[in-house]
Amino acid sequence: MVLGEDRIKHLEFIQQVVTRLGTNSFLVKGWALTLTAALLAVSASRLSWPIATVGLVPLLCFWYLDTFFLRQERLFRRLYDDVRRPGSAVEPMSMNVGPYLAQTPWLPTALSQTLVLYYGPLVAADLVILGVAL
Repeated sequence: MVLGEDRIKHLEFIQQVVTRLGTNSFLVKGWALTLTAALLAVSASRLSWPIATVGLVPLLCFWYLDTFFLRQERLFRRLYDDVRRPGSAVEPMSMNVGPYLAQTPWLPTALSQTLVLYYGPLVAADLVILGVAL
């Protein structure tokens, strides 16, 4: 079945949002790594537990922000899947992801393999330095 022009344009809008969310997630990861590396280097060189403790705060904030972007991306992918189906009940040009919120919970997103494998070692390194500094 061939999709109409309006449906194709709708899919393009959704794809642009997904792309932008992926870019934002990439930037957050870069900032998280840069800031964490700097704080770990300072706290390790001085064996300062306050600096190591302070380093956890932005790291957890970046993890939360990355979780937000990943969850939004998953929500828009669900919308995309519904829009691309023939006979879809999704309103034309709608960007409402509300119907998919229950299917995409926060905690499993935060604990997804990609986020845990990225932020987990950073948190672990910070906790090791914190333990050594105490």
